[in-house]
Amino acid sequence: MPTGTVSDIRTFKGLERRLRADRIGVPGLLLSVAASSAPLMVTAGVMPTTYGTMGIVGQPLLFVILGVVLTLFSFGYAEMSRHVHNAGAFYAYIARGLGGTAGTAASVVALVAYSTMQFGIYGIFGFEVAGLLDKYLGVAVGWWVPALAGVVAIGVCGWLKIDLNARVLGFLLIAECAMVAVFDIAGLNSPGKDGITLHAFDPATLSGAGLGTALCFTIASFVGFEQAAVYAEEASCPQVTVARVTFLAVGLTAVLFAAGSWALGVAAGPSQIVQLARKEGPDLLFTLAQNRLGTGFTDVMHLFYVTGMFAAMLSFHNVVARYAFAMGREGLLPAAVGRTARSSGAPAHGSLLQSGVSLLAVAVFAVTDGRPHGDPTAPVLHLFTWMGNVGALGIIVLMAAAGVAVIAFFVRRGAARAQAPRLIASGVAAAALVVIAGYAVTDFHVLLGTAPDSALRWILPGIIGAAVVLGLGYGLVLKAVRPQVHARIGLGNEAFQLEKAAKAANAAKAANAARGSNKPPHHAR
Repeated sequence: MPTGTVSDIRTFKGLERRLRADRIGVPGLLLSVAASSAPLMVTAGVMPTTYGTMGIVGQPLLFVILGVVLTLFSFGYAEMSRHVHNAGAFYAYIARGLGGTAGTAASVVALVAYSTMQFGIYGIFGFEVAGLLDKYLGVAVGWWVPALAGVVAIGVCGWLKIDLNARVLGFLLIAECAMVAVFDIAGLNSPGKDGITLHAFDPATLSGAGLGTALCFTIASFVGFEQAAVYAEEASCPQVTVARVTFLAVGLTAVLFAAGSWALGVAAGPSQIVQLARKEGPDLLFTLAQNRLGTGFTDVMHLFYVTGMFAAMLSFHNVVARYAFAMGREGLLPAAVGRTARSSGAPAHGSLLQSGVSLLAVAVFAVTDGRPHGDPTAPVLHLFTWMGNVGALGIIVLMAAAGVAVIAFFVRRGAARAQAPRLIASGVAAAALVVIAGYAVTDFHVLLGTAPDSALRWILPGIIGAAVVLGLGYGLVLKAVRPQVHARIGLGNEAFQLEKAAKAANAAKAANAARGSNKPPHHAR
């Protein structure tokens, strides 16, 4: 506790509840949220999987379609960001629109969804770094060694100022985008035997049993654009910055990935891309790049492939830390979590909590390394595939609920007519997201690469279902036992400002009453 007067201490405590304002502008925020999309990881991992496993040649068209859906979603979501500035983002919006109980459920789902996506990347990050160490330095280590080192490094970065994190994320993201752009140009300049063709944008290419699963994979690539609202309390002019970054992130992601998947298909040839993707897997991008750009470029691309994973892990870590901070500040988690570091203003305690949970998650998979089938890569692939898909499903559910909450929020405020176009867009997007979530659940065995009768196809999506049920139950308990806490869910700093105003009013009443009681009786004057 710092030394000083009681007033100073109260001021210090008040600042602990607040994230440092005016720390990040449009460029820094855009780079921070876009980093979680990990362009090279998507191009090397998600795109070949969608081509090979689902057999969908029209993947570029999927990115365009989902870009439109998420743009529609962003109209209401961005407008909501002008009225609600809370690091809890999704859960704060849902609480303000659908009530504190629904907001509590959303907070639990958000923690689970973003955390599991980060865990998944730790697995593939550890596997790739271990491979690079073996290839270039002749050092053989288990995948979990660099994965645990990554947890520690991310934890340290989580304590730093958000503007410093933005510089790190920005550099890595720009490098990734440049590498993808160079490959796109090379792929189009040296196409496969089918030549340059727009066949991938033909709606007929979207037919097939794998369409629903491909939608889920593709929408997971956009995860990150919605994170701008998480930084509203730290952004310069949040009423403008958050909305602007949200639209920019959706648009740039859609264009980058539509162009990247098209160039990948052209380089391999639309008639060959499915078979080649099944054969090469994640090596597809690097094989095509090496044939056109040489070994040196491919080696550098592989390096930024790994650093891009680090950027994505840091981006997800920052988001989870801020969700935890917001929940601690509002009483959904222990109050200690809702405190910031004095030096950086970062949500240090939320960051520390997330680092501890990440260490535990990696350790659990590390203990099962190579068991039960003797495959040393099994836990890594399971960590990446299982956790990544669970997280993506959770975020789809959150977006659908947020779309409904936006409508409810403005209707309650009597602004339905003024906001009609945005509310219609939110409704259409929410309906589309519900359909995608339904596809994700019914086709989860395809997402996991397991048999249709595998218990995992229900157990893993059941994690999100359990989070919803647990959150709703927690919200109902809070409403009955701690109604004051329940009433301020989603209010963030507004709740403390209201409390401060109420205390000031009560103090003023008490002072007036005291002055009145000290007046001499009228007959004694």
